[in-house]
Amino acid sequence: MSKLVTIYGGSGFVGRYIARRMAKAGWRVRVAVRRPNEAMYVKPYGTVGQVEPVLCNIRDDASVASVMAGSDAVVNCVGILARSGKNTFEAVQAEGATRVARLAAEQGIAKMVHISAIGADAEAESEYSQTKAQGEAGVLEHMPDVIILRPSIVFGTEDEFFNRFAGMTRFGPVLPIAGADTKFQPVHVDDVAKAAEVALTTDVAAGVYELGGPDIASMRELMQSMLGVIRRRRLVLNIPFFAARIMAFFFELGGKLSLGIAPVLLTGDQVKSLRVDNVVAQDAKGLADLGIEPVAMKVILPDYLWRFRPSGQYDAIKESAKNLRA
Repeated sequence: MSKLVTIYGGSGFVGRYIARRMAKAGWRVRVAVRRPNEAMYVKPYGTVGQVEPVLCNIRDDASVASVMAGSDAVVNCVGILARSGKNTFEAVQAEGATRVARLAAEQGIAKMVHISAIGADAEAESEYSQTKAQGEAGVLEHMPDVIILRPSIVFGTEDEFFNRFAGMTRFGPVLPIAGADTKFQPVHVDDVAKAAEVALTTDVAAGVYELGGPDIASMRELMQSMLGVIRRRRLVLNIPFFAARIMAFFFELGGKLSLGIAPVLLTGDQVKSLRVDNVVAQDAKGLADLGIEPVAMKVILPDYLWRFRPSGQYDAIKESAKNLRA
């Protein structure tokens, strides 16, 4: 019988790509999510019955243990960018990650891949980064042979980074950003998934791998590259950190007063994260150590950001038409 992997958060942005790759590799895939009825799109990743979404609450021991029963490997992709109700940073990224590792060790599961993030640091100012580090420590305590993947900003068709900022360009001539000079090393989502696949299917060394693409750029430079792809001219305006903190306060207050209806475009914790560069450390193991050559942003961005162009899919046709002679 083919091997079985349980992927916690397997219907999320990164998780779905890992699920697809593991199904193509011939594994049975159990996708553990809070709302399996909303994750049915993962089923066609494999043959009938090969990929199955199952109900799981990462905050509950019994729930986590039941869905990993019989697995040969587990992957933890669960993470949040902002707190929501009981899903706090500590509950999800620290306690949840530790719970998966502890129960995997109790069940004798041999392999585990944990998706963390560059910048995970117990001494960080950001609670997001603190709890990522706490989660890593908890995982290592119970599964010392775990492979921890720390990606920089992850981009791809369903991302919440380029898609969000590209959407903002539709509403005016100014594109406001915070942390304009902060550097990032965006990595394509399928390269992260490929790293997880290599970790699960080959004998790579355990430890931490920091994942970044071939391009290192500031936030301002990333926005300028995006604007070039969507063929829009906008003034990229840097918001000073003190002003960004004030804006984040009111965004979060609006979210609470509206009971979650009003979108929280920026949080105070995200402002703290934007103060720190998010690039692969010089001495870190990375994609090259896993035999992976990362894809450049310029190859991928046009494939999904075209819809933000002034004329969408017809923009290139209209440009060509201008060159026609009567």
